[in-house]
Amino acid sequence: MLETKIRSKNKHSKESATIKDEIIVLLKKLQRLFMRFTNPFFCVLFAMVLCCFSCENKEKQPQNEPLTTTQEANNTTENLRHAKKFSVAKNGDITLIKVFSPWPNAEKDFTYALIPREKAATISIMKDAYDAIVLTPVERIVVTSTTHIPILEMLGVEETLVGFPETNYVSSEKTRALIDAGNIKDIGLNEQINIELLIDLQPELVIGFSINNSNPTYKSIQKVNIPVAYNGDWTEETPLGRAEWIHFFAPFFQKEAKATEVFNSIEENYLEAKQLAQKTTNSPSVLAGSLFKDVWYVPAGESFQAQYLKDANADYIWADSKGTGSLSLNIETVLDKAADADVWIGPGSYKTYTALESANALYSKFKPFTERNIYSAANTVGETGGMLYYELAPVRPDIVLKDIIKAVHPEILPEYQPYFFKPLQ
Repeated sequence: MLETKIRSKNKHSKESATIKDEIIVLLKKLQRLFMRFTNPFFCVLFAMVLCCFSCENKEKQPQNEPLTTTQEANNTTENLRHAKKFSVAKNGDITLIKVFSPWPNAEKDFTYALIPREKAATISIMKDAYDAIVLTPVERIVVTSTTHIPILEMLGVEETLVGFPETNYVSSEKTRALIDAGNIKDIGLNEQINIELLIDLQPELVIGFSINNSNPTYKSIQKVNIPVAYNGDWTEETPLGRAEWIHFFAPFFQKEAKATEVFNSIEENYLEAKQLAQKTTNSPSVLAGSLFKDVWYVPAGESFQAQYLKDANADYIWADSKGTGSLSLNIETVLDKAADADVWIGPGSYKTYTALESANALYSKFKPFTERNIYSAANTVGETGGMLYYELAPVRPDIVLKDIIKAVHPEILPEYQPYFFKPLQ
């Protein structure tokens, strides 16, 4: 997929380059001396020789050494303010993206080298130093998570998407239209991507998603020389940290300026909403989650969901618990601690009070049920019935925060219409 010149390190070539540098300095001194005492013809001839020698030396200079950690810190092109799990750095014409944790407890970092398409023939690079080498801007891409779709649309590059696993799950309108028009092919299951179909699509890049590096499909893709880059946005522990992964995608399309514009707007909206919520003097208590196979999962106190509630100035009942994942509880424990909660946010996939009570009669014992103060994201769906929350919310935390503020402090956003979390019907 990518033709690149492979350059090996050579001690003698470096020494030779140093000697030539010294010779050039000496020749320049001699040139100045000849200009004072010699026939102009010889001066011009001397200058031409010097120029040729200098140009030859520059052509043989080593280029684009792999960056050290210090170099990456000094050459970071995007000043990431919230994301902790990746970096973007420059080394000459090459952009380097390093992903530190594409899944929990990852044993290695992944580094991707991005080369401008028009300069590929002139750039030397050590192929084995990188996990993937990609020509930019990418013109044909495959992504593997619905959370990647809105970012492509935000950057205006959704038409580069040629394949996606299980396209029926996609809800974003622009991409849905491309799927319906046959421009984006279904390539099978995420864990069992159809490699033959993928090869036919000729993608220049696959953005992978994995929860534990157990998916063998990506290794099969790499074996047929299709670059794979892992996206780890879901491992970030703050809402804005997840949204900032738009800066991971942008360099592949040379859309860094657009990404900055989009994210800065999202960040500004989020922080303004947070500041507004912090001015309120009351903090309504909040219950979250619901039962799944007799286990009630609630966000742990250090999770990104709990951060939303904190930023909305809500009194989350499990705010003091440890962990960034979820707590597994039985309904009796939840009822004992949260029966008198003021607001209930995110009761699973339930859309109505009738459906909620039918699932378990104990749900009706909670105060938010009797006072009709439950808010669900299940009523905002795409054309094929998928919940838009799972697809769009990770990159639009500003909307999520405003929805929660509307639920717990309706008086401070009187004209706001919630997008995800709407009153249960």
